[in-house]
Amino acid sequence: MSHALTALSATLPLLSGWSVHSLWMRRRIEAARRDPLTGLWTRGPFEERARKSLSRKCQRAVLVLDLNRFKEINDTLGHAAGDAVIRATGQRLGRWAEEHAGVAGRLGGDEFAAVIPGYGIDKLRVDLFMLTGRLDQPVPFDGHPIVVHTSIGAAYYRTGAGDLSILLRRADEQMYGAKQHGGGWRIAHRLTVPVMSTVNGRRDGRRGTRGEAA
Repeated sequence: MSHALTALSATLPLLSGWSVHSLWMRRRIEAARRDPLTGLWTRGPFEERARKSLSRKCQRAVLVLDLNRFKEINDTLGHAAGDAVIRATGQRLGRWAEEHAGVAGRLGGDEFAAVIPGYGIDKLRVDLFMLTGRLDQPVPFDGHPIVVHTSIGAAYYRTGAGDLSILLRRADEQMYGAKQHGGGWRIAHRLTVPVMSTVNGRRDGRRGTRGEAA
């Protein structure tokens, strides 16, 4: 009996060490999949979770968000101010998505996305109105508020397995339409193929295509 207790006592520190190491590794892996500025999922992990959400046979809304005149903030106030705006926007979006049992990610630059459960177009309109009000709150920086305006596009999807790439493109088109009218939000009701031309798999004019206008 004493030999067994001795062996167990010798084993416990090893097991404890492996457990701590395993936890540390999991945290390191998750941290690498998070955007360091906002804490949101980066594009790959976000898309994994978004596709899993869309595989459930229930209503969903896919959102694409972009900051209006973000380049001007960087150019006039500096990159630290731009980082402050990105950080605040990501954190606000992340909290909103959690409150709605959804998932949010930073796709790159000032471009964000989210997927939330849908409970009808009218409910989605209310949700987007509330989200816009939250995101458009001024961001404090160096003792002064930075005025922020966001454009949001949503693709509303009812049943069946949704194609994430098409939903993101349709939401992106709606976001672009909202931006052309000064911001706010717009919803794509019919999920037909994207209507705007595509370059490198993205809406023509988006960063990463031939143009940089959007």
